[in-house]
Amino acid sequence: MDIKAVNEQVIDDFRAGREISVDGIHRDRIVLLTTTGTRTFTPTTVPVMFTTTERGILVVASNDGAEQEPQWYRNIVADPVVHVEEPTQEYDGAGRVLAQKVREAAWEKLIAEHPFFADQQEKAGRELPLVEITKT
Repeated sequence: MDIKAVNEQVIDDFRAGREISVDGIHRDRIVLLTTTGTRTFTPTTVPVMFTTTERGILVVASNDGAEQEPQWYRNIVADPVVHVEEPTQEYDGAGRVLAQKVREAAWEKLIAEHPFFADQQEKAGRELPLVEITKT
């Protein structure tokens, strides 16, 4: 599977207001997240699943259970400034990796709603970072 081609299709569908044509991806569960590349310093947009928090949205650096974190996560660690596209709004934001104690509570809530993240964490063999994004 060419993940870059899949992401491009999801982004095209999302921005056109269409249902997502890629199996297993639902329009109401994703946002488009734009970060600045750590090496290229160019903006990169990827679709990511999200859930809401009291302050903003929460995204999981699961990389579909891969051993390595996704590039968007490394970008946020280097530069927390992001741009978020939701179905009804766009905004600039700031991402912060949740500290351990806060992460534990958020993780319990997250896996109660989306248990497959526990499987992805086990598959990855690493603790999946949680990133909260708030509007700036």
